[in-house]
Amino acid sequence: MLLCVDVGNSHTVSGVYDNDDLICTWRLKSDRDRTADELAIRYHTLFQIADITPGKISGFIVSSVVPTLETSWINYGQKYLTKQLTSNIIAVNEKTATGITVTTDNPEEVGADRIVNAAAAYELYGSDLIVIDFGTAITFDCVNSKREYVGGAIMPGIAISLDALAGRTAKLPRIDIETPPPSVIGKTTVTAMRSGILHGYGGMIDRMVDKLSRELSAEPEKVRIIATGGMARLINPYSTVIEAVDELLTLKGLKYIHKRCSTNVA
Repeated sequence: MLLCVDVGNSHTVSGVYDNDDLICTWRLKSDRDRTADELAIRYHTLFQIADITPGKISGFIVSSVVPTLETSWINYGQKYLTKQLTSNIIAVNEKTATGITVTTDNPEEVGADRIVNAAAAYELYGSDLIVIDFGTAITFDCVNSKREYVGGAIMPGIAISLDALAGRTAKLPRIDIETPPPSVIGKTTVTAMRSGILHGYGGMIDRMVDKLSRELSAEPEKVRIIATGGMARLINPYSTVIEAVDELLTLKGLKYIHKRCSTNVA
């Protein structure tokens, strides 16, 4: 079995593969102060609930944008999993053999999750492509036909914008956006806010994809657009360019990279 862990700024998404089958997934808040021992308590409890024997986990890979938690996860693997692992613990960075070459000005600045998403999307969907990850921030990751990660764009995530609206204004409430607005023109404060967020972000996504695609490819109309992340499904109906929503893209990428590294593929 393979344990895959993707540590984001807000949430940690993890899953266990039994060969090619993803048998369970978890989405938990990322606590930056969590220690290796605390991770063991939490996750071994989850393993027990899912009827997974920790001793059967033979592979472990992590991608993290939170350095303190990356250290804790590596320590967890070394302390609680090393005896049964059949391959080295992998912490993804720009030097990992992902099959994607990072060609940005400062490759070490690129988040591990962005590299994993780029590798997974290229493997699954081909190129040229743009991966949009709807997380704490919304990231656009551009990969060309040469398997090169050439860069992208970053904008504030939806939750950040909602928090700012509620926190920095006197009369705007905190709202959920699961309920779609009945029209673009909001008739109440809540429907106006829902319209602004959903239609507004959908329009921003379309505009950014148009401009990025024109720089990425000589045939921008053929660039494939893949979305992932916790809020991808909410924005998808309000965008005209997203080809596929793959909420498990990062876990799929971690599995692919682990297999690639474990078999020493160049």
